[in-house]
Amino acid sequence: MITLKDLAAAVGVSPSAVSLVLNDRHTGRVNVETAERIRHAAEDMGYIPNQLARGLKTKRTHTIGVLTDQVASVPFAGRMLEGVQSVAWKSGYLAMIIDTTNRTELLDQSSRSLLQRDIDALIIAAEYHRAVEVPAVPPTIPVMILDGFPAGDAIADGVVPDEQGGAYDATHHLAQAGHRRIAFCNIGGDVFVASKLRHAGYEAALRDHGVEPDPGLHLFLDDTATATAYGPMKALLERPDRPTAVFCFSDQIAFAVYQAANDLGLRIPEDLSVIGFDDQRFIADALRPGLTTVRLPHHDLGAWAAKRVTDRIHGDETGAPQTQKIPCPLVVRASVAPPPST
Repeated sequence: MITLKDLAAAVGVSPSAVSLVLNDRHTGRVNVETAERIRHAAEDMGYIPNQLARGLKTKRTHTIGVLTDQVASVPFAGRMLEGVQSVAWKSGYLAMIIDTTNRTELLDQSSRSLLQRDIDALIIAAEYHRAVEVPAVPPTIPVMILDGFPAGDAIADGVVPDEQGGAYDATHHLAQAGHRRIAFCNIGGDVFVASKLRHAGYEAALRDHGVEPDPGLHLFLDDTATATAYGPMKALLERPDRPTAVFCFSDQIAFAVYQAANDLGLRIPEDLSVIGFDDQRFIADALRPGLTTVRLPHHDLGAWAAKRVTDRIHGDETGAPQTQKIPCPLVVRASVAPPPST
């Protein structure tokens, strides 16, 4: 590691002069020409400030702890960490990530490990939108729930995708194309907060277009797997009063719609329009025709989380904790067209 002494020797000045320049406290103490030489030498030699030593003076380590439950190992959701890291880095912070591999018993242990390293803030990243338990953290350390909200009475900021708004826009897009028999292939049970929110957006958009939701067009699946969705979707599309469009809880389910439609000789979008949710790479952009879908704003969620905690650290944000919604944009491709004429 290049030290202040190394830079001082290279330039021919004292270590104290180097320190003054690199900390922008040299005005009136080090002449302009020498200051420029010091900066160029630091850049050429790849000097990196010792954050541990700086932390002893500033009482900060410039480190944000990040706990994830498989987010780090799932490419689909991993863009949240890209958002965190990019904003943290630009703000002069390092994101230290620990993945608990979806084992809740590791949450407290991992958070203690980060706290022992004097992190300046803690971000807890969930794999999907849900309530998240918050471990014991000193009140002086900002806490952020990424892709979720604090469970119970825990005090923490949160940031989530606007699931309801995204579902509304998807259904509105289909209705604007002329569809009135729009099915929704959803996930049943209480596992996903998103299933209720997307259902609400779907029904609100239908009603705004003068269509009363038909319970017979609302399917509930046990999970998001394509194999699980294929059978129910094929049965729905075989009905004489089949829908002219399908809005799907996920792109994986939309993939099953494509399979079932193909097996029944239905063309997308000429005979059946389809919209997914997620904008999952290697599915939405790989299907033919390309799948119109609602994008989960993973990168933007992570960026907002990092910005929020750094603002908390610096005192630029002092208001009460809140859960922020990030818009889910509609990504229009080629799977939607007007309904077939009868």
